[in-house]
Amino acid sequence: MRSGLVVLTPGKSVGKRSTEHNEELLIVLQGQGEMSFRDGSKLPVKANTALYCPPETEHNVTNTGTDPLAYVYVVAGTR
Repeated sequence: MRSGLVVLTPGKSVGKRSTEHNEELLIVLQGQGEMSFRDGSKLPVKANTALYCPPETEHNVTNTGTDPLAYVYVVAGTR
């Protein structure tokens, strides 16, 4: 298991990534944005919410707000 803090300035994204054989939890601390997926669907991201990404999920997080977007991610292997 590993974790870290991500802070995105307005308009920035982390870039497309895949969870591969892992699962990932994002805990949003501040700001707002969106999580987009390979199929084009999007979920809103805002402070005091958590998002779960199952294994084999390609996703990207983008700050769509005017303040920094900060979140903690926790990644755990499923194998």
